[in-house]
Amino acid sequence: MTDELNTAYELISGKLIGWLNTFVKNLPNLVIAIIVLIVFYFIAKYVSRLIGKLISRKVEQDSLVNIITKITSITIIAVGLFLALGVMNLSKTLETLIGAAGVSGLVIGLALQGTLSNTFAGIVLSFRKSIELGNWVETNGFSGEVVEISLKNFVVKEADNNMVLIPNKSILENPVKNYSLTTKMRIFLECGVGYESDLDEVEALTKQTVADTFDQINSPDDVEFYYTEYGGSSINYLCRFWIESENALEKMKAKSKAIIEIKKAYDKKDINIPFPIRTLQFDNKLSLDYNKELELSQN
Repeated sequence: MTDELNTAYELISGKLIGWLNTFVKNLPNLVIAIIVLIVFYFIAKYVSRLIGKLISRKVEQDSLVNIITKITSITIIAVGLFLALGVMNLSKTLETLIGAAGVSGLVIGLALQGTLSNTFAGIVLSFRKSIELGNWVETNGFSGEVVEISLKNFVVKEADNNMVLIPNKSILENPVKNYSLTTKMRIFLECGVGYESDLDEVEALTKQTVADTFDQINSPDDVEFYYTEYGGSSINYLCRFWIESENALEKMKAKSKAIIEIKKAYDKKDINIPFPIRTLQFDNKLSLDYNKELELSQN
């Protein structure tokens, strides 16, 4: 029994002494590895701050700036970790970590394919000068003001104050109409007047009214006016003009204002905007003897 205990003690002590010798032998490498990690930590901290300041000048989203700085910091620290492992002669461990990272990255990438695509799309949208916060856009069947571009969603506030969250991937894959890229918008106004109206007078009055209503229209000649068809109860026309506007809401307000002023001008000149009327004409003359019909119904 004593011999077995002595043998076990010798094996354990031999192992411990071997580990101690290995530790002492690799102590300089361990110190160098720790120094490398510390140096790369401060490098990552400084570089991430610098990149954050540079990006914040062009990107308005704080969340996007933070995620980019974090990715930069993690990448630099990971490089320092791999160098530290190499200093400690742990090349096999390093190869194992790289292989595990590759497999894990593939699995995570497949599992989060949709999320990652929206994240990268959000980064791309944040750097696009053609789409910025405050722009009035129309995309994917929705229109409104861009209030946020996050790493996942493109947020639009509609005219009725509802918030619409659209995946960033859908914004990149579908057309986007940005009303704010231009300072002018064209108003289309359709109306009709009675057949008894003086068409020349209607045209001149409409152009003059629109020109007087909007300061950005210099003269009635800047207003386009075209008669389009003989309607069922009116002669219809199309009126077009430009206004200073950067969103669809201002366009709707301008169109509403034009309709109100044109109606007032027509009322002053007794120009009729007729209701839809349908006339039924019978070529044969029908006679009706009311008394005879009454007698027959009583019998």
